[in-house]
Amino acid sequence: MSLAIARTESGNRGAASTVSAENKHFRLLLVDDHPVVRRGMASVLSQNQQLRVVAEAADGVEAVSKARELRPDLILMDVDMPHMNGLAATETLRKEQPDTKILILSMLGNSEYVLRIIESGAKGYVLKESPPEEVLHAVETVLAGQAYFSPQVAQVAMDKFVRGRATPARVALLTNREREVLVQIAEGLSNKEIASFLEMGVRTVETHRERLMEKLEIRSVAGLTKFALQEGLVTLNRAPCG
Repeated sequence: MSLAIARTESGNRGAASTVSAENKHFRLLLVDDHPVVRRGMASVLSQNQQLRVVAEAADGVEAVSKARELRPDLILMDVDMPHMNGLAATETLRKEQPDTKILILSMLGNSEYVLRIIESGAKGYVLKESPPEEVLHAVETVLAGQAYFSPQVAQVAMDKFVRGRATPARVALLTNREREVLVQIAEGLSNKEIASFLEMGVRTVETHRERLMEKLEIRSVAGLTKFALQEGLVTLNRAPCG
């Protein structure tokens, strides 16, 4: 069976999203910090015999690690996760694995990051509350080489595009490792904790911190945390209070 799904909306049957090679199987990585969500997505994806979930991850750091190891065809990525959110993980993987497609699966509550998500290199954004048929269609569409955005997300993106962005994306100045360190700083980890979590020396963490402050022209941890929040690298419920 080919990777295709025919959908009926308002009585009109749409064209199927199809890729060639009937016997080809596509390897997927599911990334979400809630096991129940991952199980639900795996169940939805099992409806298409060409889709194979080869691994799962519970946060952005684990997602990047498993993607580097497995090089899946597609990653279904949540946004709001601990340690490194889906936006930061997507930006990292875009540079390292440009052939791996990433589909964001999140809530519309993350709409403030819609343009950043698009700019991060994700090929689509489907809402968690979407019916299973739409989620499957989105996966198949992206694997077929096209972009897919839920209608509500597309409207938010258009509204934000028309209004214009308030600030430039200075995060593009950072290396992947600097971005990882920035996320951990914003989540309140000490240099020693960051070194242990990212498996690097404490002095290396200190060097990355110094370079971050120099590149971003920010001179305090509070300033770095504020920047990470503004850029969508962490969310309010992940950043330390006070």
